[in-house]
Amino acid sequence: MRFLANENFPLVSVRRLRDVGHDVAAIVEDSPGAKDRDVLRRAAEEHRIILTFDRDYGDLIYRLRFPVPTGVVYFRFDPVTPEEPAEHLHKLLVIDGLSLERKFTVVERGRVRQRLLP
Repeated sequence: MRFLANENFPLVSVRRLRDVGHDVAAIVEDSPGAKDRDVLRRAAEEHRIILTFDRDYGDLIYRLRFPVPTGVVYFRFDPVTPEEPAEHLHKLLVIDGLSLERKFTVVERGRVRQRLLP
């Protein structure tokens, strides 16, 4: 899959995802300090799913009508280790019938919620 890791997504998790074959661009590597609207625009243009710990993306997409990316995965917890976000994403990707595309996915410990993107 094609992902865009927001600046707050651990680089260790980015590397883990790359190691198993995912195409992951990381804001922290190529455009640190990028504004959320620019991250959204880039994800939309490059057909990537945003990986983030930033809750502002829901407001930007649903209320303010910023560009809509392929998907958003919002991790709503503080990771215990920098590898934990990648581990949670791996678990999501093997759930039968679960798709991250065209959805705003909220990941909490023990719970996953999804809403269709506009």
